[in-house]
Amino acid sequence: MIPSQMSNQDLSNQDFKQKLALFAKRTEEALEAWLPVSGCGRLPESCRYSTLSGGKRIRAALAQIVGECFQKEKCPAILRFACAIELIHAYSLIHDDLPAMDNDDFRRGKPTNHKVFGDAIAILAGDNLLTTAFAWLAKLTDDAVAPEKVVKMVALVAEAAGANGMIGGQVLDMEAEHRQINIDQLETIHSLKTGALLSAPVIGAAILCDANDADIKVLREFSEKIGLLFQIVDDLLDVEGDLKELGKAPGSDQKKGKATYPSILGLEKTRALAASTHAQALDCLKSFSADKTLLAQMADFIYSRKN
Repeated sequence: MIPSQMSNQDLSNQDFKQKLALFAKRTEEALEAWLPVSGCGRLPESCRYSTLSGGKRIRAALAQIVGECFQKEKCPAILRFACAIELIHAYSLIHDDLPAMDNDDFRRGKPTNHKVFGDAIAILAGDNLLTTAFAWLAKLTDDAVAPEKVVKMVALVAEAAGANGMIGGQVLDMEAEHRQINIDQLETIHSLKTGALLSAPVIGAAILCDANDADIKVLREFSEKIGLLFQIVDDLLDVEGDLKELGKAPGSDQKKGKATYPSILGLEKTRALAASTHAQALDCLKSFSADKTLLAQMADFIYSRKN
């Protein structure tokens, strides 16, 4: 389709993808510059292998989008915070792929970390990335963030990554394998495992931008909805996607006996749930006082993504 034939929606989607690419480029450049290239044995190489392996950088983009909403897109603290979140996400994927967990051979079209470096180095690389993330958060003071606000950021990220967030969700997810659970239990699993680390960059960036309580409440509700939406779409892609687009073999959830939305609701009802969750996410933004355009486009992007 040539530009003159594109609808306003097509142009909007194209513009947003370009914006996402810009956010990803900023994030990649910062991670490339800040991650050590040398150190103890193969540890730095293993950390860089997984952290710099590409991806859409949605978590980092969410933080930067909130910065733009409040016209603080050039704030260095937001980029540092966004990169710390990406380190935690990278660590979680390394550990998630291990034989003791999901036992995956490929991630983003490349062999998983433990396939390249072995289980022990992969575990230690994940541990190191998590530790480094909190070191980077502590350095927010270098970006003129008040110490009391840095403490808030550390607490926020620790909550999202720990037993009341991502790790807790992973435990519940593993315990639900080959078991019958209901839809409410599944939503709890995914709100912790996936949603918490998608919500944290939104709320954290809002705090860094000195957002008011009303807007933070809106952003919290919005981020919870897109976190849920992300997982619903992820479950659909595991059934309907392909290796080339996903970067990993589809159908792995069923093989592992994972509880998913399609396995409980079926495909048709899962698609309907994705549509209604997308609509609810957009509805959350109605009372947001700042520019909501990029946030709405992110919800659209998550809903329509193919990988």
